[in-house]
Amino acid sequence: MSSITPELIRNCKRCGGELPADALVCEKCNALVHAEELERLAAEAKALEAKGELRQARETWLRGLPLLPRNSKQADWIRDHARQLDATADAAGRPASENKWAEKLGPAGPIAVLLAKGKLLLTAVFKLKFLLSLAAFVGVYWAAFGMKFGIGFAALILIHEMGHFVDIKRRGLPAEMPVFLPGFGAYVRWQAMGVPLEMRAAISLAGPLAGFLSSLGCAVLWWQTGNALWAGLAQAGAVLNLLNLIPVWVLDGGQAILPMNKTDRIVLLTACLALWLVLGENMFFLVALGAGWRLFTKDAAAHSSWRTSVYFVALLAALGGLIRALPVQGWGGR
Repeated sequence: MSSITPELIRNCKRCGGELPADALVCEKCNALVHAEELERLAAEAKALEAKGELRQARETWLRGLPLLPRNSKQADWIRDHARQLDATADAAGRPASENKWAEKLGPAGPIAVLLAKGKLLLTAVFKLKFLLSLAAFVGVYWAAFGMKFGIGFAALILIHEMGHFVDIKRRGLPAEMPVFLPGFGAYVRWQAMGVPLEMRAAISLAGPLAGFLSSLGCAVLWWQTGNALWAGLAQAGAVLNLLNLIPVWVLDGGQAILPMNKTDRIVLLTACLALWLVLGENMFFLVALGAGWRLFTKDAAAHSSWRTSVYFVALLAALGGLIRALPVQGWGGR
């Protein structure tokens, strides 16, 4: 058992601003004051859930409520999750009563048990959404581009999403397997409660990094075999990952830019323009437009995140260099 002592936290760990003794959120940058303690409690609660100790997990989650603003989304999520854990724990303790009802109802007993277990059955069905959505995704691109390219393209998207998933899981955070949306892409659902912006940015960039490595693998296979299929897959993968780094909306670039201050964003804008001029790929101009727009939004961090900036620019340069090295005509460039 550990406890937090709010009065000891005098300055915001993100922006360095002075905090009142009872502050839960920094007024300057909106960071959660007790983010590290909330992360620790979440990891402890998830470990208890994995062991099936649902009552203890519920109590651990609820210990985070005093560290959050009462009407925050994170606090609402904890209260809802605590109710779900209660209900699940109660249901787990009622197998004997279900058997009695099954005996009393005779032939209709199995139906009653099935209805009682409906929620568990639905949960099992939803766990299949990864495989079902992946199959639909492969089917759409198979029909559009043929078997080999369709399967290869779906595999590239899967590797991109698994980059996010693996990075989230290795940090001890909860995440679901990717869900695929034919014609649109895919996403990984995870709980970002209390996660620092710099860590969120690293998780966002992990997808394009995995995408770059898979595209590079396809390029190596093309260089070894001379098969144009591998060059086409490498080109498609690199282009999609580069476009995904445009820092807008829900794209990975839009999340990765959040911990960057205005100076970082100017560096990103300058790097994009330089890559555009050097490599002749017009996609970099789109990324530059996004970076330029984010100079005027009100979400710039108070302090620099040079690690995120270096990571972001390095990924852009790597993807651009790979596209330039491939024989396929660039999208709007060269």
